[in-house]
Amino acid sequence: MKWLLVVMGVLAGLFALMALIGAFVAREHRATSTITLRQPPESVWKVVRDIGGAPAWFPALQKSERLPDRDGHEVWRQKVGGFDVPLIVLESSPPRKIVTQIDPKAGGAFGGTWTYELTPESKGTRVSVTEVGWIRNPIFRFMARFLFGYYGSLDNPTHARLANPGNPSTVESVKRDITLSTTGARHDALSRRRRRRLRCARYAHHAACPGK
Repeated sequence: MKWLLVVMGVLAGLFALMALIGAFVAREHRATSTITLRQPPESVWKVVRDIGGAPAWFPALQKSERLPDRDGHEVWRQKVGGFDVPLIVLESSPPRKIVTQIDPKAGGAFGGTWTYELTPESKGTRVSVTEVGWIRNPIFRFMARFLFGYYGSLDNPTHARLANPGNPSTVESVKRDITLSTTGARHDALSRRRRRRLRCARYAHHAACPGK
């Protein structure tokens, strides 16, 4: 029983530390992964645009089903790792560009847009996938920043979708770029300061107030 309490205490402390560090990690991020393929844009586009067929090549995606359109945009519901993710196709310009977005009305723990851009090259097609996302939960922000990385949601499905594992010559090159916004971390810090000022205004004797 004593060891169980110790283990529970260690786990609680670990999660508390993750939440503390995650609170200072930016809520918003922008990550781009580029892969160059020895295939024409038309062939690549057929794969990129097949949202309904995604579970066939991405094991983490259990389901991808079409829902009724909304305001002229395609709407899909995908089940990823236990999460129901409502996806909206904001733009589709074959065979060059498609932009999808997690439905902002869903109120999820994370969200953002994913932009696939196909550029013809002499050796085939350059595919750039840009994720402009945000993560609400500070523990999830910690995990994304230090454990999983921001490229996990880009590289794994993108390479599984576009590259044939049995034919390595399909892939010409891979490049990555990431930008972390300080807006989210600054917003969290400001929110904490505002709450502290409100406490001080209401309870002048509070220990966190200046002079206490």
